[in-house]
Amino acid sequence: MQSGESGADTMATSRDRRLGIIVLAAGKGRRMHSDLPKVLHEVAGRPLLSRVIQTARSLRPDRVVVVVGHRADLVQRTCGTDGIAYARQREQRGTGDAVRAARRHVGDFQGTLLILSGDVPLLGRPTLERFVTAHDEARATLSVLTATLDDPAEYGRIIRGADGRIARIVEAGDATERELAVREINTGIYCAEADFLFPALDDLRPANSQGEFYLTDVAAAAVRDGLPTCAVAASDAQEVCGVNSRQELARMETARQEQLRRKWMEAGVTFEDPATVYLSEEA
Repeated sequence: MQSGESGADTMATSRDRRLGIIVLAAGKGRRMHSDLPKVLHEVAGRPLLSRVIQTARSLRPDRVVVVVGHRADLVQRTCGTDGIAYARQREQRGTGDAVRAARRHVGDFQGTLLILSGDVPLLGRPTLERFVTAHDEARATLSVLTATLDDPAEYGRIIRGADGRIARIVEAGDATERELAVREINTGIYCAEADFLFPALDDLRPANSQGEFYLTDVAAAAVRDGLPTCAVAASDAQEVCGVNSRQELARMETARQEQLRRKWMEAGVTFEDPATVYLSEEA
């Protein structure tokens, strides 16, 4: 599953299928304590969602659907409509419900759907290419991008069976003490075959402490039905971290500034004191 990185021209897979991308960006982000949608907060001078959309487009997908909710009109105005379809999630009823909201715009699409989170701005094209390629090579029905963290905190945990395959994904709020000790987490990034995904979403029930429709339950459905699943580990855990609070936004800013400084120094730019230099994405 750890195949090498490849260029965008390799994204036409051996299945001869098409690639669609759904970006989840409907949440308000209550922990941000702001009326501004979480995905419009900025890192290096660019909204989180704008960077995710840019990365999504770099994969040259057949279509991109962004699921919006809180202040949807502002999100659309900020990120533009060029080559993007927007789906509206009327109520915040979980990630499974958010993906269902995209169904009308996906239509009769046949192929692989890559599901991204609008608040994970450091996730790069090489990692996503490797993920989609691994999904295809495994001929998987559903694949999950995972990471191992020293402190998994509120992330959902990947629970594996005796054979090492995914058995289920447990949200932190529903996990037992033993499950919370697991350090491999669900990043919220998925690949799924469209002809499986939407029927599985129709079967979701809000049987959890939050009363929400969890996208993670779709993985359990694939396992239950004996369908092939795949877990692909991200090589850099920092790359797949999301933003849920002001503290995490500040850490994300620090990480992105370090990436940008490294990029320009490798290109021959001299910074006498790199830590004092602030760069924007447009630099």
